[in-house]
Amino acid sequence: MQAIVLNTFGAPLTQQDIARPAAGPGQVLVKVHASGVNPLDIKIAAGKADHARAVLPAVLGIDLAGVVDSVGDGVQGFAPGDRVYGMTGGIGGVAGSLADYAAVDARLLARMPEQLPMRDAAALPLIFITAWEGLVDRARVSAGKTVLVQGGAGGVGHMAVQLAMTHGAQVYATGSAGQRVVIESLGAVFIDRDTPVEDYVQQQTGGEGFDIVYDTVGGAVLDASFRAARRYHGHVVSCLGWGTHALAPLSFRAATYSGVFTLLPLISGEGRAHHGDIMREASALAAAGKLKVLLDTTRYTLTADSVSAAHRALGEGTAKGKVVVELTV
Repeated sequence: MQAIVLNTFGAPLTQQDIARPAAGPGQVLVKVHASGVNPLDIKIAAGKADHARAVLPAVLGIDLAGVVDSVGDGVQGFAPGDRVYGMTGGIGGVAGSLADYAAVDARLLARMPEQLPMRDAAALPLIFITAWEGLVDRARVSAGKTVLVQGGAGGVGHMAVQLAMTHGAQVYATGSAGQRVVIESLGAVFIDRDTPVEDYVQQQTGGEGFDIVYDTVGGAVLDASFRAARRYHGHVVSCLGWGTHALAPLSFRAATYSGVFTLLPLISGEGRAHHGDIMREASALAAAGKLKVLLDTTRYTLTADSVSAAHRALGEGTAKGKVVVELTV
């Protein structure tokens, strides 16, 4: 089969003919139709993502959408012909989705609704799982809560906005002036990211702070998030809680913090079934018309040049929405 392979960190990707895998015990062999591209793919290719534990030579591609070709021993709930998607590989020595076929741990997969195109489906897994783990698993979002999403027009951000709204929360989101239309189209109250945190906390909450703050940006934005949390009951979640941060602003509010590391099930093997459960939640929301993914309009295919162009568009910030490589058009 054809695959895009990273042989050396920092070197160009290559298109190679490699052995087609077979579905082992507990696995499903998937004919890949589309592969989602994430910022982590670029970092891995550059050798700047030690936390992803990539093993060379590596087939990248964390997110997958495709059709079940065959199932291995012990697999229940999937059959040849099923349309499936999930966050399935590309890290921790697990082969990714930039290949004609992928042998996938069945626990990571869910069936997708018929009305969801493969391209949309491939863009969803990592960003939806990351949003769910932060808002639902950690922060316990519920009706009536005020939720601030830092970076509401980004990949994880626009999932978090929609997910919070499906739970009945009042949602606010930061972004650039040019992202206002996108954020408001999702139903959130727009906050210009250049507004000082104390100012928008006063304007939007009367100075009380937000019940939940989901930081998808990191760095100084995470520090600002600590100052945006509600006293006593506020909870800050970040999927980019790296670096050195002072917790005093959070502590002085008697608020709490959680980190999200969505890669852990693929790296450790623990918690993989929960990722499958989360993807089934995504399917239910998509089927109900309550979840949409913002896609870049450029179409990419399974060639080294095209995948490299996809990486460049994402890395240089020229992509307008999620980037997807299509293997079957």
